[in-house]
Amino acid sequence: MTAALADRTLTAADRCDRCGAQAYVRVVLESSGGELQFCAHHARAVEERLRPLSSRWHDESDRLTEKPVPAED
Repeated sequence: MTAALADRTLTAADRCDRCGAQAYVRVVLESSGGELQFCAHHARAVEERLRPLSSRWHDESDRLTEKPVPAED
């Protein structure tokens, strides 16, 4: 896996591997280079066990609290 792929912005098409909700966290496993994606809820649930096994922990969950920018007319 390339760093560019691991660092790309998560989109609405990226889904949580646990529940299918929109993914906001991507985890790259150190041992295999495999990738897991989680919603913010499930990322928090597995973080303590999974973070030590990961080479990357890409977290975009702060997007959940961003205020949308109004569109110009």
